[in-house]
Amino acid sequence: MSNPSVIEVASGARVVVGAADVVLFGQPPEIIKTLLQQKIRGFNALVLTDIREKGGALTNNLEFLLYYFLFLADGFKEGRKLAIAGDRAAISQALRLLRLTLTGPVAAELDAWGTDAELKNEWLQVANALALQDPGGAAIPVEDFFHVRPFDDDVVKLNEFTVRHTGQDRYDVSDSAGSVAIDLSADSHMVPPYELQRDYVPGGLVKLGLEVLGGASGFTPDEPCTGLALCHNGDYILIDAMPFLDEHLVARGIAKNQVAALFLTHLHDDHCTMFPLMLMPHVVEVITTREIFNMAMDKLACALGWAVEVVREHFSLFEVEPGVVANYYGLKILPHLTVHSIPTIGATFSRQHHGRDRQICIVGDNHSMTEINKLQQQGLVRKETVATLQRLYSDRFSLLVADGGAGAIHGDPEDALQSKSERVCYVHVEELANEFDTTFSLAVAGKRYTIIEGDPVLYNSQVGHYLAEWLDKRVSNRWLRSLLAESEIRRYNSDDVIVVQDTAHRDYVYLMLTGYCDVVQHDGRQLNSIARLQAGDLIGEMAAITGSGARNASVVARTPVTVCVFPEQNFSTFISAEGMAQRLHERWSLRLLLGELPCFTELTSTVLLRTSIIASAIDLDEGEQRHLGEEGWYLMLAGKVRDAAGNVHEYNTRQLTEFGWRPFLEPVATQLTALADSRFVFFEHDALEARLLEVPQLNYYVRKYRAAQQPVSWKLGVVPPL
Repeated sequence: MSNPSVIEVASGARVVVGAADVVLFGQPPEIIKTLLQQKIRGFNALVLTDIREKGGALTNNLEFLLYYFLFLADGFKEGRKLAIAGDRAAISQALRLLRLTLTGPVAAELDAWGTDAELKNEWLQVANALALQDPGGAAIPVEDFFHVRPFDDDVVKLNEFTVRHTGQDRYDVSDSAGSVAIDLSADSHMVPPYELQRDYVPGGLVKLGLEVLGGASGFTPDEPCTGLALCHNGDYILIDAMPFLDEHLVARGIAKNQVAALFLTHLHDDHCTMFPLMLMPHVVEVITTREIFNMAMDKLACALGWAVEVVREHFSLFEVEPGVVANYYGLKILPHLTVHSIPTIGATFSRQHHGRDRQICIVGDNHSMTEINKLQQQGLVRKETVATLQRLYSDRFSLLVADGGAGAIHGDPEDALQSKSERVCYVHVEELANEFDTTFSLAVAGKRYTIIEGDPVLYNSQVGHYLAEWLDKRVSNRWLRSLLAESEIRRYNSDDVIVVQDTAHRDYVYLMLTGYCDVVQHDGRQLNSIARLQAGDLIGEMAAITGSGARNASVVARTPVTVCVFPEQNFSTFISAEGMAQRLHERWSLRLLLGELPCFTELTSTVLLRTSIIASAIDLDEGEQRHLGEEGWYLMLAGKVRDAAGNVHEYNTRQLTEFGWRPFLEPVATQLTALADSRFVFFEHDALEARLLEVPQLNYYVRKYRAAQQPVSWKLGVVPPL
């Protein structure tokens, strides 16, 4: 008998193989695709990790692992159960999350949300009919698929393995033959298990169009899951939140600042990994039904281990109702129900152009019409639901996007053979059968479907919006017209150098309208990355304001980028006329200092700017005294002070030194005496409270810092399965 062996399958995951046990430690997004690529065909136990989020992705993605165990590995047919080990509270949260994604809401939840009685019955009946059932015909609860194995005094016994929890994300795994150590603590960033197809050329903003982030299924090893981005008047509405969303947006050159909303169809993991949207520079509106929204907030709360009311702070619901047209800033949205294993919707998005409607219909995940008709004949699906779906497959749209994934709960490409649409494309399909090659196309990452072309007005409106955010005040129409009259739109390919380090001339200020840039600096030996910029950020603005000399860094387009270029003299005159030069210089200096504080180190440049706008610096000379009360939050930036109790405090790069009102903690009001020249940054109470609710990324990272320092009230404990 040989010692257990360890397979490093991916960042954030390890597989330990023994004579009878195959155990997966850590479950990063799309881990099932990595296991399929490496031909790791079986596992019988999962160990949940301590850290729930790394590098902007959640670490406990169990849904497709369970599907694989039950169906592809024949666990259900053979009557086997999957062991799940970890902290008792984390296990309970994982099982509740799986209940939401596998079987959907229960009657009591739908009643509490005020769901229409007929719709409630349809959802519950379909879920029961499509669920795995016991010999008596009753749906099997999620808990019955698992052997629950919580750690007891940091030890859990699986089959042959004994697992000891030796530290945060550290484990010792042993059997009669020997032992191995597992350490996931240093795995800080998880990456997609497939190669991303990057755009190199800017695509341009449109009045109505659709960009494909991915179009395959959750089990396609070498392709991303289905994700779409609808562009309307230059703003993007995501159609679902696919795994590794940030990476896919970067691949397409879509900055998070450009994303206004998310249309959420349902909760399955290949469509609903919403955590990256908690890290947005602004609150994202979630366009969906209240039932799906409530389920999504519960799912995200269980995945993160935070209270649902805290998770809700990061989002805003734009509620829609199936069959009722909603007007979203001039874009008409007509949602419809589909027939899926859990509550699911699709929608038709339309607007007028030259006197006629242009429409994009996203059917959403949907059973085949053959199976839906059978369910209707059994009295499980209402006639009006079936009639609506049949109409979608036969009406004329500018673009019809349908589910062609086949299988137990997905559609059949034949359903759209009678479609009158100008273009039909399918998602959840790796390859179309030959008979469909001349009829339909596949939604593949990188495809763009333009319905209504854009024009310069889209860019002009973005310029006004981003400048107002940057200044934190409205730009007068006369100045905006003056700036635009002397400006031009330029487009850069990926890897183009926009600003060159050490160039002596200063000529332009660049306002980014799309995409991402990297600020890099060469110190004579190596290239160092200084900052990441995105749409809404400015390049070269401080040179214009301060009149400084040569550029001290280069700016390189990381993705395709569109910028609005202002002559530097015109821009500096505008800033002087607005009386903002001194304040902008102070804000710039504070932004650099804030970025070094431990609760702000992960903030993007955009969010640091929005945070610095409401900050001010306070200097205390040696010997000076000052009372710091609950009027605001005081954070030490430099120096040494003594409080009223005689305690001495110094600036610490690893831990905040803070006084006064403290967000998410009890206040510490005191009289300070400066023992050396000292500096603080001050945030007024009401202004910071408002900014925390306006900027989800700021809210999240301040809370994350708190949770890492001491117990907090918003951490979830053991949750009931219902």
